[in-house]
Amino acid sequence: MTRRTKGLLIALAVGLLLVLALGRVFFERRGAAQAAASTPKAPVAIELAPNDVHSAAQRELVRTIELSGSVRAVDSAFVKARIAAEITRVAVREGERVRKGQALVQQDTTEFDWRLRQADQQAASARAQVQIAQRTLANNKALVDQGFISPTALETSVSSEAGAQATLQAALAAVELARKARADATLKAPIDGIVSQRLAQPGERVAADTKILEIVDLSRLEIEAALAPDDVAALRVGSRARLNVDGIAGEVGATVARINPSAQSGSRAVLVYLALEPHTSLRQGLFARGRVELDRRSALTVPASALRLDQSRQYVLVVAGGSVVQRAVRTGASGVSGGVDMVEVLEGLAAGAQVLAGSVGAVREGTPVRVVAAPSPAPSSAAPAASR
Repeated sequence: MTRRTKGLLIALAVGLLLVLALGRVFFERRGAAQAAASTPKAPVAIELAPNDVHSAAQRELVRTIELSGSVRAVDSAFVKARIAAEITRVAVREGERVRKGQALVQQDTTEFDWRLRQADQQAASARAQVQIAQRTLANNKALVDQGFISPTALETSVSSEAGAQATLQAALAAVELARKARADATLKAPIDGIVSQRLAQPGERVAADTKILEIVDLSRLEIEAALAPDDVAALRVGSRARLNVDGIAGEVGATVARINPSAQSGSRAVLVYLALEPHTSLRQGLFARGRVELDRRSALTVPASALRLDQSRQYVLVVAGGSVVQRAVRTGASGVSGGVDMVEVLEGLAAGAQVLAGSVGAVREGTPVRVVAAPSPAPSSAAPAASR
């Protein structure tokens, strides 16, 4: 064997050993990767903020009924024309305050002045006829006493005097009717209040019963709301309510003042009237919505948003032992506690149970969770200066 051949054999042997070493390393790494992939990973716990978890606890539950309606004045009135005539003056405009009995509208009285004058003249004529009949009756009585005429002629004079008296009374009634028609040309405010509408202008000729002004009294306002019969059954006169009115910051208090004894045809809704507490910004026609308080009692409650309804039964997600557990619950009345919508839990939960809020979303049962404490407030950057 030559030296060159020996060198080639040595080189081949070295290369074969190197290939075997590399193959062993590759298969060892591949086996380790497959083993790591086949090993189940521990699930990662979901971090929850403190406001993602609520406690089931005994709270004062306020049962309420939601309602809505428009604000309206308890006392309002339309000033209507009583006679058919032209309007000569309207003394007020929208927004002006008026007093009961104040003259607001004047209509033309020319025609009624002449009618009153005509009635006065007819009454004067009837009065003269009465005087003539009375003198004739007195003369005939004297003639009967003296035997110059028969009693029958006296009876005719008595009847004539009675007829003249009746004609006079009819004429006097016509005078009063003409005087009233003339007085009706001046329209006065029927109530204290503020003018809300001016529906006619000077120069217009209006028919009798035409609306000219609307007056509202803002000292007493109420809400008219339609409720279902089931809700009205639990409502009582005097129940308190808190309302949000358009354009007014904050809530306005109200009290149930009246409940209509009849249901509306068609909808079968029952009208409820709530007296509003005085407020300077309240106006007739504003829309209001709110809740009427029915009763208050202590109950085991959870936020209504934590109740989940995507299955055949109601349930909540409870944090127990560091993981999520699904609990079926039976609920009762709903209401408000501390300004939050709550629901009463009759079965399925104990006081102190930690329930996931609805804002957390869908979480599978058995998912590990942990509640992260709220961060402490950052210290003030301005440190007090050291005293020298």
